Amino acid sequence: MAEIDITREDDGRHGRYVARVAGISAEAELAFTRRAPDRISADHTGAPEALRGTGAAAALVDRLIADARAEGFKIIPLCPYVRARYAKNPDWQDVMTVAPGEMPSP
Repeated sequence: MAEIDITREDDGRHGRYVARVAGISAEAELAFTRRAPDRISADHTGAPEALRGTGAAAALVDRLIADARAEGFKIIPLCPYVRARYAKNPDWQDVMTVAPGEMPSP
């Protein structure tokens, strides 16, 4: 599997996780909005065709989960991709605002 570098950009209200894969100039992103000091919404995950199959999008969600656990915030999973990954990983319930399969309120 390719080496994936993930960074986080956060202006205090909005932000994104960015994934870059060695040897590929495209980037994938997971955009988020800070809803409260201890809550963020995962709004959108996108990966261009050049990154399909590299694991970049999954790595973005994994980093979001790790940061939520390390920093003590909860995730409102508005993004369909984040919800789909959550459905396969119900052990993430400790950092989510809804149960697996439930639709959050925006």
